[in-house]
Amino acid sequence: MARRKQDLDYGCPIEVTLDVIGGKWKGMVLHRLLEGTARFNELRRVCPRATQRMLTLQLRELERDGVICRTVYPEVPPRVEYRLTTFGRSLAPILAMMEKWGEKYREFVRPPVESRVQSARAGAS
Repeated sequence: MARRKQDLDYGCPIEVTLDVIGGKWKGMVLHRLLEGTARFNELRRVCPRATQRMLTLQLRELERDGVICRTVYPEVPPRVEYRLTTFGRSLAPILAMMEKWGEKYREFVRPPVESRVQSARAGAS
């Protein structure tokens, strides 16, 4: 968890939070790890559009920030597993709220099909 000093000079706690969990794939990775330990390919299935390089970078950042733990088992072939740290598990309520907000936002931006059909019918009258 070796962060550079300038990384810790934030003006706002929200900025810190977004720096740690912000990133295209971090939220999905964290959400999956709330269910338990996962291997890299399991995380790739959760983030199918993520390149291997990008997912690896985001996992390294989460590990560096003390949110996840990477365990390498001395086996052939090597087995690597990721899990949330105790500190990482403290993100559970935040992720749950983000999920609820995302559901509401999706409904706000893209109303259900029935609503669009009714609007189209009303406009045709």
